[in-house]
Amino acid sequence: MAEIIQKDGTWTFDGDAVRIVPGRDKGVGLLRQTLGEVLVPLRALAGISYEPGRKAGRLRLRLRDGADPLLQVTGGRLPEASDPYRLTVEPDRGGVAEYFVDEVRNALLLDQVDPGPADSYLLPGPAVPITVGAGDGTAAFDGDRVSLEWNWTTEEAKRSGGPREFRVADLRSVEWAPSRGLENGWIRFALAGAGQSAAPKYDPYTVELFGFKKDPLMALVAAAVAVRMPHPAAPAQEPAPEPGPTLAPPLPPALPPIAAPIPAAAPAEDHDALLRRLRELGELHQAGILTAEEFTTAKAAILGRF
Repeated sequence: MAEIIQKDGTWTFDGDAVRIVPGRDKGVGLLRQTLGEVLVPLRALAGISYEPGRKAGRLRLRLRDGADPLLQVTGGRLPEASDPYRLTVEPDRGGVAEYFVDEVRNALLLDQVDPGPADSYLLPGPAVPITVGAGDGTAAFDGDRVSLEWNWTTEEAKRSGGPREFRVADLRSVEWAPSRGLENGWIRFALAGAGQSAAPKYDPYTVELFGFKKDPLMALVAAAVAVRMPHPAAPAQEPAPEPGPTLAPPLPPALPPIAAPIPAAAPAEDHDALLRRLRELGELHQAGILTAEEFTTAKAAILGRF
């Protein structure tokens, strides 16, 4: 087990998942505080890295494309302070961060995790019910229905239509965009069968965001909705063929020629024993019993046996 505790948060790895608990430091963004604890299964990871710095380092998890609904709807546009997969590391804890990286990378190697895109969500998304007020409205989601209500900043053309309510099953897509410069952001719900959306300030199914502190929280609403919709990369289901005339059953295929028997492979060394040895080496290195050179040499020898 590997763990790193910082003001920015605590990351723990037990061999199967990385548990992320946000800290209470003033630099922790509101989105991370509201999202709370996140459990990232090993099969959702594409990689991990540590970036040392003079004042502080950065520990980063890289998730597989399509594995997390929050990253799917934000498309890499979250501010640094709102990114739950980044941890600020104090300079004197760089060695612990590097050990944490080694443990996760070894597990990815041993489990042969595919770092490529996922065709289903591997994280559950934010908890529901969830309600967020930001920009010109309030969005609420109970796991099935989305409701939008307007405030005094809403354009009259949009507010005059009153609140909106619709089900996830009625949606074609949900999108989130942050404010940038003079351009406002938005969270937009596109209903199936609807035409082209109007500008965010006039669209009755869009909350316009003005660049204030609570704007990133709308990304949590978008993620909670997205995880309950079909995954964008899920294989398309082919329609069932229409029944046709009854035909005679086809003849069985000819049997293939008998191939020469393939010699059995030599039994592999016990992977569990090798994994335990890796963890023991890590503990000895962290305790200062093994030097960095001794630890690297021993680890390479064990990994060569897999």
